[in-house]
Amino acid sequence: MPKITFIDPEGTRTEVEVRPRQDDLLEIAEEHGVKMGSACGGVCACSSCHVYVRQGLSSLPEMTDKEEDRLDMGFDVRPYSRLGCQCVVGEQDLVVEITHESLQVWFNEHPDQRR
Repeated sequence: MPKITFIDPEGTRTEVEVRPRQDDLLEIAEEHGVKMGSACGGVCACSSCHVYVRQGLSSLPEMTDKEEDRLDMGFDVRPYSRLGCQCVVGEQDLVVEITHESLQVWFNEHPDQRR
């Protein structure tokens, strides 16, 4: 089973093992309490689940035109940027860095968690 390591801008690391080809990164993050934004509910209508895939990028499905269009709405997009809602986990381990943008959206969705 592949292992996913989520790292958020606050430095929190969350490691989880998942079944391959079952869920996307956003679903996995939500299931394990990882602070990843999801303003549109994971239907590829925004860029709030923007992440940087630091390891295992090649194991993810190819980016669709729709994802690419939505990612263009994001901040600080890099060659290893993806939308969590569009990345179904394959067989390889992943290291995923949550963007500041995504964390801010998460706090907007969970104002009771603000410091």
